[in-house]
Amino acid sequence: MIDDLEYNTEREHLIIPEYGRHLQKMINYAKQLPTKEERNKVAKSIINVMGNLQPHLRDVPDFQHKLWDQLFIMSDFELDADSPYPMPSKEELSEGPEPLKYPQNHPKYRFYGNNIKTMIDVANTWEEGDLKEALVYTIANHMKKCFLNWNKDTVEDGVIFEHLYELSGGKINLKTSDEDLSDSTSLMRHKKKYSGGKKSHHKKGSNRNRKRY
Repeated sequence: MIDDLEYNTEREHLIIPEYGRHLQKMINYAKQLPTKEERNKVAKSIINVMGNLQPHLRDVPDFQHKLWDQLFIMSDFELDADSPYPMPSKEELSEGPEPLKYPQNHPKYRFYGNNIKTMIDVANTWEEGDLKEALVYTIANHMKKCFLNWNKDTVEDGVIFEHLYELSGGKINLKTSDEDLSDSTSLMRHKKKYSGGKKSHHKKGSNRNRKRY
């Protein structure tokens, strides 16, 4: 009897394990049927079983299309049956996704973050005026705060102006400006949290009015 036992390590690999081994055997059986009429009939029966295993997806658009795609995938694209949908391509499914494009910041000043570079690029597109000047100084103050988060020591405004000039491609130049940025202490000040509730003191009741018997 022990010789008749089957171990999963010795069984056929399940392409989509969620459907189980019995459904995989049904698909293997359908592949071996001699006529296409029989294969089509069994394939539709298998689709019904697959749908019963996932009743929560019945109202999902293209649910039947997904089931037919999974049927061909589990058959290793060897099931010759008629599908109401285009048969998926094995080459198409084996293709890897395109590399995700990550925003690239200046490698020397990564501590500023990518949002700063985006803000600088936007500022470069603005016309000269009070609004652009306000935006530029807001960016510079935020850069100073980012720098202090990375390096707890104080930083001179000239360093920030030099970095801003470089990151803007030389279009934003505050190196000759007479206006100072916000003080380092004010940029790094943390708000203290105070508890709003008052401590309640429990007072023992007085025994003066207690009746004595």
